[in-house]
Amino acid sequence: MSGLRGSLGPARPGWVWGAAALLALGALLGAWRWAGRRRRRRLQRVGTVLRLFVYPVKSCKGVSVRRAQVTPMGLRSGDMRDRFWLVITEDGHMVTARQEPRLVLVSVGCDNGHLTFEAPDMEKLCLPVNVPRKNPVHNCRVFGQDIQGRDCGDEVAQWITTFLKSQPYRLVHFEPSMVPRKSKNTINLFRSTDEVNKCSFSQKYFLLTISHPPTKTCLFHHCLWHKSRTNPCNTAVHHCISDNVLDTWEDILIGDVEMKGTVCCGRCILTTVNPDTGVLDRKEPLETLKSYRLCDPSERHIYKTSPLFGKYFAVDKTGTIQVGDPVYKMIWE
Repeated sequence: MSGLRGSLGPARPGWVWGAAALLALGALLGAWRWAGRRRRRRLQRVGTVLRLFVYPVKSCKGVSVRRAQVTPMGLRSGDMRDRFWLVITEDGHMVTARQEPRLVLVSVGCDNGHLTFEAPDMEKLCLPVNVPRKNPVHNCRVFGQDIQGRDCGDEVAQWITTFLKSQPYRLVHFEPSMVPRKSKNTINLFRSTDEVNKCSFSQKYFLLTISHPPTKTCLFHHCLWHKSRTNPCNTAVHHCISDNVLDTWEDILIGDVEMKGTVCCGRCILTTVNPDTGVLDRKEPLETLKSYRLCDPSERHIYKTSPLFGKYFAVDKTGTIQVGDPVYKMIWE
């Protein structure tokens, strides 16, 4: 035994081990108390929800609603889910108002389990929300990523093609069982757990917060900012502090929904589509934004030459948002 004890080092008195245990316990309690202090949350009210919009078909007009669920894959109101329908070419490539500006003139609604489509000089079309399982599934290409979508049939495909006076187009529907795109695959500043559905507004995330310069209004939207105004957005909020204060927000609370700020939004050519005429301008509001909202030079590798207008938020806690809800900035102390 003496040889074994010698190989392990001299025996330590029991009080030494007891003291070590007490020190370890003290350290754990200290860490727990510090973590508790860090988790303390203070809410600062910064706005009120004025309007809510859901955009079932990407690049088409939105639908005004009083209440919407915030799910891991976007807003939902009844049978309408945000950006769950998408126009594609016959070989599966995404079609938006960038390629077909007149898509912004198409009004989409929901009635008795059907999506309704209306556009200038076109007869109203009703499409079942639940696409028949027998319809083929297309392999689609969306912002450089592959994803699937189930074909919605020949009737709506012909309706869209006729209105746009274009090459043959199809409409596809994203089903919850299909694998969503990962936000981190588009820009590494997003978290690996953040997901976007195939019809989300951009290659980034589905919930975007912006501050409207002329009226100091915060807008949660997926849509266009056109010539010093904003098209109907997902959530419109008033009582903001300043034009670009949202850039500094990290955590916000609306209703029972908690959201985490990620990256700013670099605005693209889509913002120059006139929502009233369906005409692509290619200049405004981008030129105006570039005069005062370019990124810091240290972030040019992320945003390049795109002007910044708004910030993307990931959903940490799902729930419901409704018109009249207060909007809070969460401050951790």
